[in-house]
Amino acid sequence: MPKKVDFECCGLHEVCEKDSLRAIREDIEYYEDEELDRFRGRTTYSEEEVEEFREVLYTMRTDEVSGWLHSLELRQVNLPDELKDEVLLIVGDLIQ
Repeated sequence: MPKKVDFECCGLHEVCEKDSLRAIREDIEYYEDEELDRFRGRTTYSEEEVEEFREVLYTMRTDEVSGWLHSLELRQVNLPDELKDEVLLIVGDLIQ
């Protein structure tokens, strides 16, 4: 049977946890990244802007990354496409 695709899913994990994460925590938690709120609703970023996201990503503990992604989602801040592979590697290492 074909897998139903959720086009609102962030795509950063094999099984979408979007609904279960929403049920767990609706409060927004910040990761010393309040400045990223100015990107709310954006889907494209300059190289300098991608570097701002990358700096936040690599200054947090690896076990905080999934919480950070959920925080960005709640804040309607889209992760730059350029960072999705890097995030997948970090999150994938936590699963193994």
